[in-house]
This record gives sequence, structure tokens and C-alpha cells, in this order.
Amino acid sequence: MPMSVNTNKSALIALQNLTTTNEKLEQVQSRINTGLRVANAKDNAAVYAIAQKQRADFSSLSAVKMSLDRATSITDVAMTAGEQISDILIQMREKVVAATEDSATPTSRKAFDDEYQTLLQAISQFSSSAEFDGVSVLNGTLTAQLNFLANSDGDSFIGLTPQDFTISGSVIDLAGTVLTGTTTANKAVLASLNSAITNVTSALAEMGAESKQIEKHVTFVTKLQDVLETGIGNLVDADIAKESARLQALQVQQQLGAQALSIANSQPQVILQLFRGG
Repeated sequence: MPMSVNTNKSALIALQNLTTTNEKLEQVQSRINTGLRVANAKDNAAVYAIAQKQRADFSSLSAVKMSLDRATSITDVAMTAGEQISDILIQMREKVVAATEDSATPTSRKAFDDEYQTLLQAISQFSSSAEFDGVSVLNGTLTAQLNFLANSDGDSFIGLTPQDFTISGSVIDLAGTVLTGTTTANKAVLASLNSAITNVTSALAEMGAESKQIEKHVTFVTKLQDVLETGIGNLVDADIAKESARLQALQVQQQLGAQALSIANSQPQVILQLFRGG
């Protein structure tokens, strides 16, 4: 190969190799620092696009889980109040049965009614105060199903059916009832109370089924988030062990490349020897 002071082909080749090694070294160092094999579209456009789509789904599922957690809280509050109301109705039945006795005196019926009215008022208090985040499914203000997000696209929902547990609502319907009347009148109250107990039990069973559905969907969304997170990691995460080994190899190549460039740059100096006297 001819030697020239204008063009040093060996040095150019050595410089190209060193530049390539430096670029690879920078890339590996970036992977180790970030933990990502694909950090942006420049690294791998196709993989980056797929990962970004999965990240969007993952982020949307966080909103879904938040909505379902809110549904769980609303249901838990409603179930707690509903179970208390059911217990109160059972206590009320004891008073009503006692007041239907033929031998009961007006005084004793008045005493039974006082307790009955107190329990009836407790039902009103529980049904009106059983709310979470300003929402109650027991106070009769909601007439339509309450929907919560079920998927990341926002086009699927899980519903929660409102139940009117007020004393004048369709489930209980005991407003205005008293135990100070005749035996026949009190037996009519007992019949209404038995219907209320049956209706409340049925409503609680419906709420329990919906609560179970919400709970299962929360579990599904949580597992789906885990799967998506793992999938994104499989696409973009760097293998730190491999990158560390590659880093060491590239550092050695960098040192050798620098030495090769130094040697190549010194070659034109040999030409000076031709002009020196013997």
C-alpha cells in the first residue's frame, strides 16, 4: 500500500472503528443507566410503538381500578347500613308481635310503639347517612343504575342497582305505621313489616351479588395490569447482566481502537526517515 502524507487510509479506518465502538459504548451505558433496551423510537421504532400502546392501556386501567375501588367503597357502606337496617327490622318485629296480643293494654301498646318509632327513626338515619364520596344507593335519590368503568376503552361498565331503604320507599314502606291501634290494625302492620324484611333481604342479596362481581373484576383488572407491565418490560427492558458484559468488552475495544489510531497516525512519520542522511 503506497504511503502518503495527504491521505492516511489506516488512520481513517482506525478512526471509523473507534467511532463505531464509542457509539456502541454510549448505547450500552445508556441501557445500563436507564434499564431500558428501547427508550425511544430511535432505538427500535416498531417495539417503541407497541410499548407505548401498552403503556396507554396500562395507564387507562389505573383509572378503571380507581373507579372500581370507588364502587367497592360505595357498596361496602351500603351493605353495612343495609345489614344494620335488616337487624333493626327484626327487632321491630318483636315489638309488633307483642302489640298484636289481644290482652295488650293501650298503655303497653303505647310503650311498644315508642320503641317501634325509635327503631323506625334509626332506619331513616341509616338510610340517609349511608353514603361514600357524596353517593348513596340507599336514600332513594338515585333512580337509575350507577355505572362504573370496566375496561380501558371506557365503553364497558359494571352497574350498581340503587335500593330505596327509606321508611317510605318501595323496599320498606313503613312510614306512618303505629302500634297504638287495635289488634287487627297491628296485625296489618306486622304483615307490612314481614314484607319489608323479605324485601330488604332480597335487596341485600342483590347488592351482595353485585359487590362480588365488582370484587372479581377488581382482581381481574389488577392481574391484567401485572400482565401488561410484564409485557412492556419484556419489550423494552434491558438485560443488565448481558449489558454489563458487553460494556466491559466495548471498553477493551475502545482502548485497542485508540492505540490502533495512534499507531496509524504515526505511520506518515516513517516518510521523514527517507529524507534523513545516512
